[in-house]
Amino acid sequence: MNNPFIITGSIPEEYFCDRREETKKVIRTLSNGGNLCLISPRRMGKSKLIRFCYDKPECADNYYTFYIDILHTSSLREFTYAFGQKVFEALHAKSRKMLTAFVQGLKSINAKFGFDPISNAPTFSLELGDIIRPEFTLTEIFDCLEKADKPCIVAFDEFQQITKYPEKNIEALLRSHIQHLSNVHFIFAGSEHHLVTEMFLSSARPFYNSTSILELHPIVTEEYIPFVCHWFDVYERNIDAKDVLEIYRLFEGNTYYMQKTFHEAFINTPVGGACTLDTLRRTIDGILEEASDGYRQILSRIPERQKELLYAVATEVKAEKIMSAGFIRKYSLVSSSAVQAAARKLIELDLLTEEDNVYFIPDVLFRMYLQRLKNTNLIFII
Repeated sequence: MNNPFIITGSIPEEYFCDRREETKKVIRTLSNGGNLCLISPRRMGKSKLIRFCYDKPECADNYYTFYIDILHTSSLREFTYAFGQKVFEALHAKSRKMLTAFVQGLKSINAKFGFDPISNAPTFSLELGDIIRPEFTLTEIFDCLEKADKPCIVAFDEFQQITKYPEKNIEALLRSHIQHLSNVHFIFAGSEHHLVTEMFLSSARPFYNSTSILELHPIVTEEYIPFVCHWFDVYERNIDAKDVLEIYRLFEGNTYYMQKTFHEAFINTPVGGACTLDTLRRTIDGILEEASDGYRQILSRIPERQKELLYAVATEVKAEKIMSAGFIRKYSLVSSSAVQAAARKLIELDLLTEEDNVYFIPDVLFRMYLQRLKNTNLIFII
């Protein structure tokens, strides 16, 4: 291992910081036949936690495990396509018998089936256009997993995305399948707190009371700071605990951005050297520069009034009473109705979040980028 601060792929247990109790709850819930709703802000480590649990012997030795990120999907057909592809890929790596059963069970699609002439393993070429009746194909996928020779765990990441599909009653359709499955257990992970909690905690919704709930919070400083200092020390580098705390506070405990910062800072610190505040400043400048093209693209696609509100909220960090005369006057906004319309659209785009009448930008790095645009001399680490 060249860098102990891993940001891509699976993380070996010794490099995985804390999450002991969360790991126990995930495995305990699933191994006892339950389903789990996992809620956390984006980039807080929920996908890494799921994959970490999948790699534990309790899951790896006893279950077929599937992970499907549906954030990029915009319809039931795309959902079904992503689901089918991931099931095929996972079974291809794990079970020839189950792979064959899966391929033979998909009768409703025009996919291209065949056999590899060298390995004689089934091959499968599925295009989005091959799925004509996604509700039928979905039934066939669930039926295959229900008949599998081992129990299955299916994780749908960014599950709130199904509420944005044009088709009606997607929640009810999925719930009607899931409630009858005994060989398949589910993790429904989501990052848009208000949407996910409404889906699983409102008595008017199909998934009400159907899962255990686990909210993922930042790893506490008492765990994270010694973790960082330990691995710098193991690799003969030095970092001060109070500087690690500065990064923790800057990113508000956001797992990915802290890990990314220390991953890059580790590279920038030679063996026998010290990672200083200056090293960390340069590292964060580099991360912001790396992300800036994507953020510029986002800003180029939204109207001026939405941009003005984003800048105002970024400046406040946590903004209250954004439709009040005082807030509008302070940031030279147009009117309360214009702010309300802009906020509604930004929330739909997941560029703004509202909790208990407090508005904030959920992507901490994007907020920092906006703050720096308004103040080019801004230095984030004091």
